[in-house]
Amino acid sequence: MKNVKKGFFDKVYETTKQIPFGKVATYGQIARLCGNPRAARQVGWALHVNPQPGVIPCHRVVNREGKLSGAFAFGGSDAQRYLLANEGVEFADDQTVDLAKFLWEA
Repeated sequence: MKNVKKGFFDKVYETTKQIPFGKVATYGQIARLCGNPRAARQVGWALHVNPQPGVIPCHRVVNREGKLSGAFAFGGSDAQRYLLANEGVEFADDQTVDLAKFLWEA
């Protein structure tokens, strides 16, 4: 079971690395791209223990409504918002990305 989990986490990290600068993906989208569409929560866990912050851009992953993570690994939603804003990502409100404009089309 441990190897299965590691394999899925590795897929999550590789997929997350593909999200372009200035775009976001959802947890569910990453799960689907990794072959397990019902594993959005597991994607969140994988990103929470990101082994390569700065290399794996987990700040580019938001929930299905475009909301930022309150427990963002690099210091909360304010840090996530800051990183995304620096990439040109715009927000519908303080904590919600405009998915119509910034969702990555994988």
